[in-house]
Amino acid sequence: MQDLQHYADWRAQVARALEQYRGWAQKAELLDGAADQRVARALARLRDDRLSVAFVAEFSRGKSELINAIFFADYGQRIVPSSPGRTTMCPTEFAWDASLAPCIRLLPIETRAERLATSDYRDAQDAWTVLPLDLSAPERMHESFLQVSLTRRVAPEEARRYGLYDPDDPDLAATLGADGLVEIPRWRHALINVPHPLLKQGLVILDTPGLNAIGTEPELTLNLIPNAHAVLFILAAETGVTKSDIDVWRTHINAGPGRIVVLNKIDALWDELRRPQDNDAAIARQQHDAARLLGVADAQVFPVSAQKALVGKITGDLGLFEKSRMGALESALFHQLIPARQDILRRQLQDDLATLTNEHAALLGARGRDLVEQLQELQSLRGKNQGVIAHMMRRVEIEKKEFDASLFKLQGTRAVFTTLSTELYSAIGMDVVQGHVDTVRTAMEAARFSTGMRAPVRTFFEQARATLDAASGKIAEIAAMMETMVRRFSTEHGLALAQPATLSLDRYRHEIDAIEAIYLKQFGTATLLITSRNALLERFFDSIASRVKFAFREANGDAEAWLKVVMAPLEAQIRQHRDQLRHRQASIQRILDATDTLEQKIAAFEAAQHDLEQVKARLAGLSGAVAAALRADLPELQAA
Repeated sequence: MQDLQHYADWRAQVARALEQYRGWAQKAELLDGAADQRVARALARLRDDRLSVAFVAEFSRGKSELINAIFFADYGQRIVPSSPGRTTMCPTEFAWDASLAPCIRLLPIETRAERLATSDYRDAQDAWTVLPLDLSAPERMHESFLQVSLTRRVAPEEARRYGLYDPDDPDLAATLGADGLVEIPRWRHALINVPHPLLKQGLVILDTPGLNAIGTEPELTLNLIPNAHAVLFILAAETGVTKSDIDVWRTHINAGPGRIVVLNKIDALWDELRRPQDNDAAIARQQHDAARLLGVADAQVFPVSAQKALVGKITGDLGLFEKSRMGALESALFHQLIPARQDILRRQLQDDLATLTNEHAALLGARGRDLVEQLQELQSLRGKNQGVIAHMMRRVEIEKKEFDASLFKLQGTRAVFTTLSTELYSAIGMDVVQGHVDTVRTAMEAARFSTGMRAPVRTFFEQARATLDAASGKIAEIAAMMETMVRRFSTEHGLALAQPATLSLDRYRHEIDAIEAIYLKQFGTATLLITSRNALLERFFDSIASRVKFAFREANGDAEAWLKVVMAPLEAQIRQHRDQLRHRQASIQRILDATDTLEQKIAAFEAAQHDLEQVKARLAGLSGAVAAALRADLPELQAA
């Protein structure tokens, strides 16, 4: 668990270095609104970074007990409900939000009747039932946590409205009781806000219901499980890998980074009448068989006893904890999860820092060139008469007029920029995406058979990609216009201008592809033939649409941020060059009027050059400090 603390310390160290860089850049008048926004986004990445771990298993595999053993043993008792049968009836997230009091927020199952995904309710405070948590009383906390296991019995018609019953689906049809009612979860989703040390450092734990529930809650299928940084897939040692285990592994999880298989309940294989090495051999055989059936290496399957690990931690029985083999799983979980997440965050921040330092280097370089030019100009006046100085004054005035004329032309280019920006917003706007959603939903409702829904959904994904392609075309137009403008100013006025920042929407296109891939895996022809049209529509399309709309909201945010910063470096250097021309004009005028001596002005510019070099050195040092903080490895991982 120390790895997570080191990761939090690393983020804090990078944030401190970045804040120091930001403060000095402000003092040096290098941080305009666009650059400050970039630093703010980088700091937000550090502050809001989360590490999510999802636990997936069929019921009675000991999933909740595993969560208790890894994360909540310090409370001295079970916190998450754990007993034979199904105990977690709704997806449950454990996290910490300091802006909220410790509590459980519960989303009623009735919200499934609406055309909104779970994620659409996250900011809708009134939609949730909130229960306070008494942190001083673990027993009462445990009682509050029992809410996630509550159910109620309803008529089949009501369960069908929620997408939880379908007489045409054999698995769901079997849930109809002798009383003519269907048992359904009381809650759709639970958010547990508790100040656990690991949660305060940014960990998010997702406890999923049994495997059958994964197929009925699209938020799990399309969002929470695929986006988890680590997924622990739990099996039971005494049963091994079942057919439903294999189906869910292949459909929802698969082998890959951060995917760990846990072979739980190995204590069921502890036979006191056999030698310890024979027990170990039996566990190894189950481990090997599980790895073979799931298509992973034996080392990716971790045999443990969550129950014995919990008991060992609570009672201080180190021997029992060692026998549970939990230490190896905990070590592997955080050794895989944290370095992978750190690498992603490090690359993002390194890109931000490179863009920032390049802009500031260009701005400081322009300042340095301006000072050199003015200093050389003043030095050339030594020994010259008033007529020569007056001639130089006229030359500066001509140069200033030419520059002002260029600025006037720039206004026309700004108008074109505004028009293209509006076209970009129109191409990628949320109203466009919502129009696609409404059109496809109507087409799906009109389809006579479930298989007829494939074409509208395929069209929806094609439209989403086409919309991103159109937006990328507008971005390319804007970028080309900016490059032309930069080249023109560089040529006409001898400015060394950096090329404008670029923007790519490729990651959102990849995300659309990933959502479609999950949809196609979830809904093959066989699934479509056995799933009723309404159940399909209500269960999944709205969540697909919600995921796509979220991707487009993020893309809109990126486009808006890019449009704010793309002209910023050019405008900053134009302002600086304009100010430099004014200063040159004023300096020569004062010399012409004999209010300042030539040598005084030369000395002032030489001092300004010295000060500028100090600013460059200081910024280089601060930039180097941020880079060094980013490169730093986690101490525990180095030792490992």
